Amino acid sequence: MTAGGAIDLASVRHDVPTSARAYGWMLGGRDNYEIDRRFLLTTLPAFPECVDIARQNRAFLYRAVRHLAQEEGIRQFIDLGCGLPTENNVHQVARSFAPDARVVYVDIDPIVLAHARALLASDAGTAVLQADMREPEKVLDHPDVRHLIDFSEPVAVLFLSVVHHLGDDDDPRGTLRTIIDRAAPGSCLCLSQVVADDPARGREMSRLISGQGIPWRTRTPAEVDAFLDGLEPVEPGLVNLADWRPDPDQPALAPVDEPLLPYVGATKLKRGVYEYGGIARKP
Repeated sequence: MTAGGAIDLASVRHDVPTSARAYGWMLGGRDNYEIDRRFLLTTLPAFPECVDIARQNRAFLYRAVRHLAQEEGIRQFIDLGCGLPTENNVHQVARSFAPDARVVYVDIDPIVLAHARALLASDAGTAVLQADMREPEKVLDHPDVRHLIDFSEPVAVLFLSVVHHLGDDDDPRGTLRTIIDRAAPGSCLCLSQVVADDPARGREMSRLISGQGIPWRTRTPAEVDAFLDGLEPVEPGLVNLADWRPDPDQPALAPVDEPLLPYVGATKLKRGVYEYGGIARKP
């Protein structure tokens, strides 16, 4: 693993929730603070689907990376907004099907960087760098990316459950497309974002989450589709992630903590808010 720069753990705030720690808690992780748990337990009564959504996204990661490595033949991955390490991370899934796969992890959260680098300290085929996904030019210029990623060959660019953290003034299309637009034909963009079929409910969700300190923009499926013009959707296209090539035999996730148990299964009752995404190939 390449170093990727020093980590400023002194900048970690304990009084503001972070998406990485809250998301990790919903996956059964332990690296979170009281503020993150309080954020979720405040949000879930209004949007009980969030626990299922997080877990469905993580299950999608496994199926998507398996497809990219096994069926698309991709051997290099850039995971932007990668979040805290858990089971079946991108490099682990990819190497189950392509042992020579190389992975660059990118996140802005110093806690994520610290845990990821500790996990990957002896892995020469990975890099973990602290960068803002909203600045893809800086990611492209980073020496670790230039060392591990050959843009003359297909690359998979992953934005999993992070697109909703991009506001409209963050140029979400440019953020998503800068790297893939420079990549070789056959490269793939893999993305997911929380959507609402009812725009009013989406606005309510955005206000609730953003008001607690986490930037958030719930979109409609059509708004997400517009980011992918010119790319070729891989079957079944962009869909509710629960419907993207479901596989009952894939590895199970860790169980959730007791406070989150009442919310497990909420998407079976309500499907108006869900994680939407898929894979699109560069022709």
